Amino acid sequence: MLRKLIITFLSGCLFVVMAAALLFWMQNEVLKQSLQLEAEQVLNVPAGSTPNGLLLQLEEQGALRGALWLRLSWRLQGHVQPLHAGEYQLEPGMNVAQLLNKWSTGDVVQHRVTLVEGWNFNQVRAALAQQDVLQHTLGEVSDSELMRQLGQADVHPEGQFFPDTYNFVRGQSDLDILRQANQRLQKVLAEEWAQRADDLPYSNPYEALIMASIIEKETGVAHERDEIAGVFMRRLAIGMLLQTDPTVIYGMGERYTGKITRADLRRPTAYNTYVISGLPPTPIAMVGREAIYAALHPKPGKSLYFVARGDGSHVFSNSLAEHNKAVREYQLKRRADYRSSPAPKPTQ
Repeated sequence: MLRKLIITFLSGCLFVVMAAALLFWMQNEVLKQSLQLEAEQVLNVPAGSTPNGLLLQLEEQGALRGALWLRLSWRLQGHVQPLHAGEYQLEPGMNVAQLLNKWSTGDVVQHRVTLVEGWNFNQVRAALAQQDVLQHTLGEVSDSELMRQLGQADVHPEGQFFPDTYNFVRGQSDLDILRQANQRLQKVLAEEWAQRADDLPYSNPYEALIMASIIEKETGVAHERDEIAGVFMRRLAIGMLLQTDPTVIYGMGERYTGKITRADLRRPTAYNTYVISGLPPTPIAMVGREAIYAALHPKPGKSLYFVARGDGSHVFSNSLAEHNKAVREYQLKRRADYRSSPAPKPTQ
């Protein structure tokens, strides 16, 4: 009887060992197999997905075999959470083990959208609307409602987003990008405000942001930013109108078609700094860190005027007489290649 029990026990152990060996062999075989793909393919994984359905889907497509064994292998590896949502890049020659590793690490395809210094908020919304992979939630949502959703009710959206390149994956929303850009702007502004120069005419960081947006629109020449900031600081200090064209253009809105007339300069708007004193009520564009830094570290000097040379740079003058002379030289006798902003960089 004892001998029979021993034989039964040993037989059972042998069966378990053989079954384990078979399982190990099958796992290795199905994991080593290459995906049967003729070209690169993007596999979209919705939120909450598990490998079960995806493996069966790939097996039905003929991309792999042994979906049952692969599901078992996935469970034996201790994976119990749903997969990271997003898109997974599948390539010819990739084996199944590499696919499962992508799933376990959440190695999803990254998309990018770039928000550019100097853009206004309408341009930001338009850029996000063109991103097909983003989940579009804003639609007809008003600017004020959008800011409320970002937790900033009663805050004007202009200038509240930091220009940069933002990565995202399929399934993220346009509001997610704006939330990242808004948080980044608040962080950068706070960092720069904490290191500001003394004796600035701003009551709070928001006023510095307004000034930074004007500087951003006035020049793209890096070494001029602090000098332009200095001009505007001195004008504010003596109660002189800022008289900066970008604010006029912003106040014109859709009426602006590429040219400012004398009537436009005289027409009152909340942003026309040829009419209103001090700063406009809000920023007029998105600003980079450099423009914020310039607004908070204006260059000392005596200049009160500047005029565009036509190559993107400016001539600075201390007196009205000097300024009028520069205007006659650089604007009233404009060359055919005159530019008020920097020339575009040549393509490679």
